[in-house]
Amino acid sequence: MPSTGPAILPQHVAIIMDGNGRWAKQRGLPRLEGHRRGVETVRTVVDAARAIGIRYITLYAFSVENWSRPSDEVSGLMGLLDFFLKRELSNLIKNRVRLRTIGRTGELPANVQRELARVIEATKDFPDWNLVLALNYGSRTEVADAARAYAVAVANGKEKLEDNSWETFSRYLDTADLPEPDLLIRTSGEHRVSNFMLLQCAYSEMVFTPTLWPDFGQADLQSAVDEYGRRERRYGLTTEQIKAGAK
Repeated sequence: MPSTGPAILPQHVAIIMDGNGRWAKQRGLPRLEGHRRGVETVRTVVDAARAIGIRYITLYAFSVENWSRPSDEVSGLMGLLDFFLKRELSNLIKNRVRLRTIGRTGELPANVQRELARVIEATKDFPDWNLVLALNYGSRTEVADAARAYAVAVANGKEKLEDNSWETFSRYLDTADLPEPDLLIRTSGEHRVSNFMLLQCAYSEMVFTPTLWPDFGQADLQSAVDEYGRRERRYGLTTEQIKAGAK
């Protein structure tokens, strides 16, 4: 179980980046222009996370449901992802930020897979700062994949069926080597988690902000972190138990 002591700074922040389309519509611009601006915000937020001291930041970049969007928008998003990876490699190396991914990345276009592999390999030895991109990701899909892998492990004798603990099963999730998010942020004023890290966020604090993703900056991230710091994380315990354990 995670520590129940007082927490001021989250170790892992997950963000549902929402509002690119509305940002563009408000300005009479194509939706893809909103996505382009959203890519610029990614760099801003990753740099802000480092400045604040957040070691892990996970961004919901492309969901399994996003394939159902108009084909020109999907193609544009893949192009922007390819552009982001090529452009940001030098910046990630300079700042010693490790790139990771969760999701079915093997179903992404071949050129995007190549760039992902190149950036992941080039940054794999950086231990302090981590950028995790959720790509072709959906929590329900992740759980289905993990259940299948766990069943195969049981059938092959690598796991025992009676050892059906969360600790055992979580090793088969995409996030097996990541800490669970302490804080989940969603931009644009929507109040739902949209199939994002449903199991991992079981005890995450959540902050919903009306700010559209392209307008989200360091001050917005700091505000969410400050709100997190004012909350008491109990993990099913009582306030009295937590206070007694902190003595």
